[in-house]
Amino acid sequence: MEKNETKIWIDADACPKAVKEVVFKFSARLKIKVILVANSYMNIPFNEYVEFVKVDSGADVADKYIAEHADIADLVITADIPLASDIVNKGALAINPRGELYDEENISERLSMRDFMKDLRDNGLVTGGPESYSDKNKIDFTNSLHKILTRKGYK
Repeated sequence: MEKNETKIWIDADACPKAVKEVVFKFSARLKIKVILVANSYMNIPFNEYVEFVKVDSGADVADKYIAEHADIADLVITADIPLASDIVNKGALAINPRGELYDEENISERLSMRDFMKDLRDNGLVTGGPESYSDKNKIDFTNSLHKILTRKGYK
C-alpha cells in the first residue's frame, strides 16, 4: 500500500479538539491529507493537507458522506459505531477518539453493545453518557494513531 494514498477522515462535529490537534500535527509532519466533515463550520489550520467539508444538517449526513467517500487505504476517526461498522465492512480502518481500533473482530460486539445501551437509555434505566475526555484518552489516541500510520509506512 502506498502511503501517499492514505487519507485521514474525521467525523468532526463531536470529535474532541485535542484529537483534531493531534491529527493536525501528524498531518503537517507526515504530509498526510486530512478531511474533516461536519454540518457546522469550524476553524482549521492553514495547512495544504487539511480540508474541511461542510455537509447539510441532519442525522448521519456527515457519517454518510464519509462512508461514501472513504477508500480502503484510509483511516476514519469517529465515535459513531454504525459509521465505524460501514468503514470496517469497506475494508478500511476506523478508530475512536479514545484510540480504540475498530476491526472485523470487534465491530459486531460494539454494535450490539451500542444497541443494548440505547435500549437501556430509551427505557430510562441508564442516564448520562461517556466519561469526559481525559489526558490519558489523548495519549491512547496518539499512540494508536502513531502505530497505525507506522504500519502504513509513515515514519
